[in-house]
Amino acid sequence: MSVEILANKKVLIVGATGGIGAEAAKLIKNSQANVFITGRDEEKLERLASETNISSSQAFRMDITSQAETIRVAKAIHEKSGPLDILINAAGIGLLSPLENLTYEDFSRVIDTNLKGAFNLMKAFLPAMKEAKKGLVINIPGVLGKTPMAGAAAYSASKYGLEGMMKSIREELKRTEVRITSLYLGGVDSEFWDSIDMRVNRDKFITAKAAGRAIWFLCQQPTSGVVSEMVIQPFNHQAI
Repeated sequence: MSVEILANKKVLIVGATGGIGAEAAKLIKNSQANVFITGRDEEKLERLASETNISSSQAFRMDITSQAETIRVAKAIHEKSGPLDILINAAGIGLLSPLENLTYEDFSRVIDTNLKGAFNLMKAFLPAMKEAKKGLVINIPGVLGKTPMAGAAAYSASKYGLEGMMKSIREELKRTEVRITSLYLGGVDSEFWDSIDMRVNRDKFITAKAAGRAIWFLCQQPTSGVVSEMVIQPFNHQAI
């Protein structure tokens, strides 16, 4: 598919400092899009901007759990370029733990980032897209947002909640051409697993580069149709 489809499109990648977000940023920038990136780690953000030739003025330190920060970044982008064409939410944290070891604080932290953080993004960026009556929103609920597993009570709660929220919002957008896509990734060799105490064979997982390429592919789909969801899993790690 021709990269010209993305030329001059205004694309925001939230969580671009993570492995998946960074790979998506590189591909989308190389497709001549006008790319904005955010992340919590300022050093990683500056490095990615330099590597991808993204202007430092289009790289924003942002924690999606902060309503004030998401509003600040949305205002800066809208004043500079107007409504986004594509919003990619690649931010999130992982946690796998049996219920007896799961603390109230950990549960709240996952919900605050994966669910409330996505809500903050929708509140800050969706109204302008809705007013323009066009755009694409991509979230990454992962397979644990569709099929639960032992030890994933907090994570699945956050991702099932994300899916329920986005499906409800989709109903509010039916008089527009704003499209919503969910990318269900399973077993990606990313920083998600760095803090997970579980024996897994990461050598057989999907690479962050392949996951980023899937996002890039979704960004190129014509407005004549909607890819409601895409599922990508490693062959030996299929859950759905």
